[in-house]
Amino acid sequence: MGYGYIIIAGAIMLLSWMVSSKLKSKFELYSKLQLRNGMSGAEIAEKMLADNGIRDVRVISTPGQLTDHYNPSDKTVNLSEAVYSHRSAAAAAVAAHECGHAVQHSIGYEWLTMRSKLVPIVSVASNYMQWILLAGILMIRTFPQLLLIGIIIFAATTLFSIITLPVEYDASNRALAWLENKHMLTQDEQAGAKDALKWAARTYVVAALGSIATLLYYISIYSGSRRN
Repeated sequence: MGYGYIIIAGAIMLLSWMVSSKLKSKFELYSKLQLRNGMSGAEIAEKMLADNGIRDVRVISTPGQLTDHYNPSDKTVNLSEAVYSHRSAAAAAVAAHECGHAVQHSIGYEWLTMRSKLVPIVSVASNYMQWILLAGILMIRTFPQLLLIGIIIFAATTLFSIITLPVEYDASNRALAWLENKHMLTQDEQAGAKDALKWAARTYVVAALGSIATLLYYISIYSGSRRN
């Protein structure tokens, strides 16, 4: 199983690198596709929020690249500098996607609610999980229960990554539907936005697969120790 896991982990790492590289190239490509309507990412976001009757969410700029996110705790759509002020198909796609999360929050979308409940657990778990798992493997013969505790904690983070998938795909679908129904983009711009969001979603798929594979690896170690 050790060699098998190394091969699987290596394959997932390679796949992750390929998807991330593809995502970066796609966003660079569609960042050059300027919107005919001349709207910035911030303006796109504000209009989508207004069209969905959301008045209590602010659109703000945040430093960094691909740091865009929706914060349900303070109800802010945080757009990276390249998205906030740019007027491209990529900026429109990202801005609308993050507003898709705001729409989810406003209607109580069940998958987003589930993920939000896991955030505090995952946040605490991430600080101690690797140390517990490492100690559990080293002490597998004398204290196997420690590894089991680590597996349970890691399972919570894996569940979080799985729940993230429908949340992200739904946000993208809401974004693309709004962009199309409101005729915000030309046909070429809409196709670019769809392609960019497709590759963004695939990064979450790869992350979930990696988490599942790692969880199964730790479970196999624990199961093997029980048999011995």
